[in-house]
Amino acid sequence: MKRVVYLSVLLLITWISTFGQTRIIRAHSTSVDIRDGERFQKNAWTISPEISPDVYTTSSKGKKVVFYTDIDSISIKITPTTKFDFTILLNDSIKAVTQIKYMPGYLDKLKLAGTFNFSDNRPLPKFEYQDKNDPNLITLRKELNLDSIAGTGGEELKILNLLHWIHNLIPHDGNHDNPVVKNAMSMIKECKRDARGLNCRGLATVLNECYLSLGIKSRFVTCMPKDSVFDDCHVINMVYLEEKKKWIWIDPTNNAYVMNEKGELLSIQEVRERLVADKPLLLNPDANWNNKSSATKEDYLYNYMAKNLYRVECPLISEYNAETWSNGKQVTYVELLPVDAFKQKPDKMVQRNDKTGTTFTYFKTNNPSLFWQIP
Repeated sequence: MKRVVYLSVLLLITWISTFGQTRIIRAHSTSVDIRDGERFQKNAWTISPEISPDVYTTSSKGKKVVFYTDIDSISIKITPTTKFDFTILLNDSIKAVTQIKYMPGYLDKLKLAGTFNFSDNRPLPKFEYQDKNDPNLITLRKELNLDSIAGTGGEELKILNLLHWIHNLIPHDGNHDNPVVKNAMSMIKECKRDARGLNCRGLATVLNECYLSLGIKSRFVTCMPKDSVFDDCHVINMVYLEEKKKWIWIDPTNNAYVMNEKGELLSIQEVRERLVADKPLLLNPDANWNNKSSATKEDYLYNYMAKNLYRVECPLISEYNAETWSNGKQVTYVELLPVDAFKQKPDKMVQRNDKTGTTFTYFKTNNPSLFWQIP
C-alpha cells in the first residue's frame, strides 16, 4: 500500500514539474466539441499539437466558452481582454498548447462604425423607378402570370407571395456567375433550361423586376463590409409599402424578411439601427437557404448581415435589364457609407468599360436621408 501511495505522489510531482501551473485537460480523441455562448458545435475543433499555440477566437463577450474532449472539459468566461492558455494532453503523452482569445465580432465592428452625416449635401440625382407600363415589364407580368402569383390580398401579402415564389423557383448558387443577359425573363428561362441557379445578385435582380412589373417600387441593394477589398457581400431588395410610406427588407436568397417585437416589417435602415442599438429583431420562421437549412437570427442577422451592413450601394435607376452591359449603355450607382469608411472620395467618379462599351458613374454620400429617400 505504501508503495502505491509513493508512486502516486511521484507521478504527481512529475506532472507538476513538467507542466508547472499550466491548466491541463486530457483527451483520447482529437475531436473536441465546443459550446460558444448559446451555440453548441459537435466536433468543432481538431486537436493539432503541431500548432503552438492553436488559437480559437470568439466574440461571445460576457458568455462562456467550453471545450469538451471525450473525457474532460474546460471553460472560461469571455471578456474583451480574454487570452486564455491551456494544454490538451492527448493520450497522456502529446501536448497541444491551446488558446481561447476574444476578437470583436462583426456586430461589435458594426457598433464601432462611424456615424452617418445627415448634413452631407453633396449633389445626388433623384432615384427613379421604371413604370409598370414599360413594354418589357408588361411582357414579364403577363408571361409569368405575376398578378395571380401575387394574389389579391394587401400589398404586404403580395410582396411576400412574390418573395416565396422566387425563392422556390430558382435555387441560390453562390459559386458561379450569373448569365450574361441579366433580366428576369432571360435568367428564369436559362435557369430552367440548364437546371441552374443564380447568385444573390441575380435573385434580387429577378425579384426586383417582378415587383416593378406590378407597380411596386423597389431596388436591389448591395450590402457590403467595411473592407475596401472583399470576397463576400450580399444583395437583397428594399421594397416600398405605399400604404405605410416606408421601405421593407426582402431577401430572396434566404426567403427572409425582418420584423420588430410588434411583428411590423422593417427596412434595411431600421434593421441596421436596431442591430447597433441592441433592439429586438425577429426573423420570419420560414427563412431558409434553398429549402435545405433554416436561417437563424443569430447567424443571419447578428453575424452575416452585421458584417455586410457597414455600407450599401444600389443603382440610381431601378429598371428592367439594368445590368446587361452593352455599347453606349450608361449605369449610375449610389453608395451610402459611414464617415469612417474607406475611400470617401471622389464624390463622383465616371469610368468606361472598353470591353463592353458601358459607362459607369458612381456617387457617394454619408447622408442616409438621401439614400433611403422615399419615392
